[in-house]
Amino acid sequence: MHPPHSSYRITNTLDATQHELFAWHARPGAFERLVPPWETSRLVRKQGTITDGSVLIFQIKNGPLWMTWEAHHDQYVHGEQFRDVQHRGPFAAWEHTHRFEPSGEDRSVLDDSIQYRLPLHRLTAPLADWFVQRMLDRMFTFRHERTMNDLRRHKHYENRPKLRVAITGASGLVGSALSSFLSTGGHTVYPVSRRPSDAENAIQWDPLAGVDDASQFEGLDAVVHLAGETINQRWSEPAKDKIVRSRVEGTERLSAALAGLKQKPRVFISASAIGYYGDRADEELTEESKLGEGFLAGVCEGWEAATSPARDAGIRVVNARLSLVLTAKGGALGQMLTPFKMGMGGNLGSGKQYMSWMSIDDIVGAILHVIHTPELSGPVNFSTPNPIPNKVFTKTLGKVLGRPTVLPAPRFGIALIFGSEAADEMLLASQRVLPNKLEASGFEFYYPDLEPAIRFAIGQP
Repeated sequence: MHPPHSSYRITNTLDATQHELFAWHARPGAFERLVPPWETSRLVRKQGTITDGSVLIFQIKNGPLWMTWEAHHDQYVHGEQFRDVQHRGPFAAWEHTHRFEPSGEDRSVLDDSIQYRLPLHRLTAPLADWFVQRMLDRMFTFRHERTMNDLRRHKHYENRPKLRVAITGASGLVGSALSSFLSTGGHTVYPVSRRPSDAENAIQWDPLAGVDDASQFEGLDAVVHLAGETINQRWSEPAKDKIVRSRVEGTERLSAALAGLKQKPRVFISASAIGYYGDRADEELTEESKLGEGFLAGVCEGWEAATSPARDAGIRVVNARLSLVLTAKGGALGQMLTPFKMGMGGNLGSGKQYMSWMSIDDIVGAILHVIHTPELSGPVNFSTPNPIPNKVFTKTLGKVLGRPTVLPAPRFGIALIFGSEAADEMLLASQRVLPNKLEASGFEFYYPDLEPAIRFAIGQP
């Protein structure tokens, strides 16, 4: 005998109108914003939006296997509700109804109601159902919090015109989050790719390969440049050459192309990194601090200088000095989760070196803030106001996960993996970076402190 249907429901009141809440869910990028970052997933096909007859097919990785989920939408009532029904997937049955109701003049209620049945025998279902309920609560608590945060960010600029923004590196860790964040806010995103793409509004741009039709950037409001060879690798001489060429030469060519446009963007945000400061012990570092030493510092210096053609042409240029990007989807935190969950986490080296970090949700919010804040230009530190020593980061992550953190990674072990130079500059350098310009310009951090930021990032209450 099959187990009976089970149900799950969560409701929250948000500081947004019913229209704003519904519109956010109906726009491109909503699926990507709502997938928890700790889930490894990929979109296979999307036919339509959320209206009746629309189809969404995606895959979720469970261990080494990919599970396909095919959802069909029905019961669409504009501004009020829609439903998705599983036609193929891990459940014996699944119906998820999204409802949006007014709650006063400027607030609304987000109501997610799910009916499901597990593909199990009645006798074995109770334990599995308990697990599913916990999984759903973890997932939807995250979804509602991110929805609430995004709507608050966008509401701050509700009286500004919608933006047209090109993004290089749009499929990367920050670029993919930024793309979906902007599109759900009603802005138009132009993903820039080196190869031909079927993505809507895609721009093909690869000057190193001779694909450099700059007219595709005409009339845009902003260009956000995030593309570049990964630094997180062993620094062989060929690897270092690729890093320099992609970040310096690639940026210079894009900057020159924007400078030559008739309708130039109002702002060019080009990624840089706090590697600019080098290893500085416990010195507090602001945008006014001097250049540090080492390979990364040199890369960042050339990277930022490569934006000069755009600046000289009158475009407002912001060099976003990114710190550690805090997200379970990838980056440092994503790589730490597995060993820490296994109880194999510990300090890196001495653990005394300062780590500067920033939640990915604050990063994408800060990029929107920078676009809308003409007073900001030049280097801007993208980091939390509260950098912490590595040993504090380690202890906090272990506390959130409920795991011991007694297995340190000594310098020689890190150097064996990455090489001495990369180990010292990427993982063991101390950088106590402060976001003076962001704070002075009125940017609001939603996750300024580490423990709440980690709990949100990994869905741990």
